[in-house]
Amino acid sequence: MTYAGKNIMHGRELIAFRIADQEFCVNVMSVREIRGWTPATAMPHAPSYVLGMINLRGAVLPIVDLSQRLGMKAAEPTDRHVIIVAQVGLKVVGLLVDAVSDILTVTDENIQPTPDIANEAEKGYARGILAMEGRMICLIELDSLFPHTESEAA
Repeated sequence: MTYAGKNIMHGRELIAFRIADQEFCVNVMSVREIRGWTPATAMPHAPSYVLGMINLRGAVLPIVDLSQRLGMKAAEPTDRHVIIVAQVGLKVVGLLVDAVSDILTVTDENIQPTPDIANEAEKGYARGILAMEGRMICLIELDSLFPHTESEAA
């Protein structure tokens, strides 16, 4: 992009978080808020990664154990866990993570392709890897993790 004859390299902001000993990040534009852990009311017949629902200012918010959704060990929520309230397509979901660690500003040049050794599930949601400050951070595409209701109905 150019502005007044100068090339401008736009950065994108990502919010980084931890699950167990791994770091992940998502586009900050999909994040509505970050809040402390609130116990969820279980829902019958929900997928195993859905911990239940909470009341968020009068709206019912499903809470997803992101660790389990990514194929890792199920989380055992404590007061130290946080919920990232995110917009995923037309849905709003709460993502249970261990902790939020950073807000990163990166350019496309900072994002490495997902390694060929990644399994098919990882390739479905991992949009790349950030190698920053001695850390390896996986960029997640939330739309790929949660199917849209409209497409499921079709």
